[in-house]
Amino acid sequence: MSDIRTLPGFREFYPEDQALVGHTFDIWRQACRRYGFREWNSPVLEPLELFTEKSGEEIVRQLFNFEDKGGRKVTLRPELTPALARMVGAKANGMPKPIRWFAIGESYRYEKPQKGRLRAFYQLNADLLGEAGPAADAEIIALCADCLLGFGLTQADFRIRVSDRTLWFRYLASLGIPEAQATAVLGVVDKLERGAPKDLLEAMTAALAGTAVDPAQALVAARAFANTKSLADLERLAAGDAAMTERLGEWKHLLATLTALGFAECVTIDLTIVRGLAYYTGFVFEAFETGGEARALAGGGRYDALVKKLGGPDLPAVGFGMGDVTLRDLLELKKLLPVYADGPDFYAMILGDDARAAALEDVATLRRAGFRVEYNLRDGKFGKLAQQAETAGAKYALVYGGGEIAKGVTKVRSLTDRSEAEVPRTDLVPALRAVLEEGMRAIMP
Repeated sequence: MSDIRTLPGFREFYPEDQALVGHTFDIWRQACRRYGFREWNSPVLEPLELFTEKSGEEIVRQLFNFEDKGGRKVTLRPELTPALARMVGAKANGMPKPIRWFAIGESYRYEKPQKGRLRAFYQLNADLLGEAGPAADAEIIALCADCLLGFGLTQADFRIRVSDRTLWFRYLASLGIPEAQATAVLGVVDKLERGAPKDLLEAMTAALAGTAVDPAQALVAARAFANTKSLADLERLAAGDAAMTERLGEWKHLLATLTALGFAECVTIDLTIVRGLAYYTGFVFEAFETGGEARALAGGGRYDALVKKLGGPDLPAVGFGMGDVTLRDLLELKKLLPVYADGPDFYAMILGDDARAAALEDVATLRRAGFRVEYNLRDGKFGKLAQQAETAGAKYALVYGGGEIAKGVTKVRSLTDRSEAEVPRTDLVPALRAVLEEGMRAIMP
């Protein structure tokens, strides 16, 4: 047989790995539901134009796209937001606002696999649509923080760096940069932290082609603005500019709301964050770990034009995405991943054919009551079956031998300390529920 391996950038999940994936999904779902968000989903295979319409033809090089047997141009989804915009847009007029939706799904991007970035990954998307004010942005940022805190991280372990494309546009307008060139200038700003000075100047020159603005001066001004880290400094820069001053009123609302919700410590102003794509229209943010490699954990922002662009009504929207790959790396580093424990609640040890029918009757009753129960499919001796119960990951065994059946009882055995107690078979469900909640002391005489 040939050596068939998993494709590069894709993962397989053995049960212990899948348990950790399930743990991640559970934390995400719990946080989103606490905020009143409802879960949705969409096809993993989508029309190619859904993504080129949002991001342009240049995104195709990042996609797993092909022509299907019906001659349609399709792609594995690289993200969830366009499908959300399509689905909400189709029914938005009949939906109560604001709309709070979240989704957890696998996405696919054809890019070079590297640490923290794979070709297939799970992602949480949470979006709030139908509310244009900064209260919606604050709610989304707070949910992003709560999703991270749910894994045992503290506010000292990450920072949510908040910026604002609207404020950038108004600042660039104050420099005399026309709106038509502002998006290209923000593309340069997006590279300020990692670009070489010569390359940045060349990019700024290209962005400002056809204008009277000096590229070198614009680059200096953009760098100074990007390095502004406090609301007070922004207010000094905005002095005398009515448009910028008005926008800073929205900033005050946003930051005051996040402070009231208890997230002041983990939120910081960082105008170097512009979220490269022209897709975003207002506040934008990214969550970064504060130690180690300072990798991005999540990102999002406001995208007020997308629903209308994809054929729906004019509907304001804000949301974020959080992937599982970098998050898991951080949780592993912080030793916050739970120990794999996905065994049954109880393992029924059936000792002999004369006990099997009664034992299976109890197994069926317990399973219908919601307990996870395994049992030995083949006969075996006590020692071997006790070992099987421990290997299965059970904390408790239920012993069924001829003596127990004759007395109408089940022997409950702790596989941790070997303590035992007998329980009438008629009382098994409430007794075992008490054992799971309180331990063996709940049934000890």
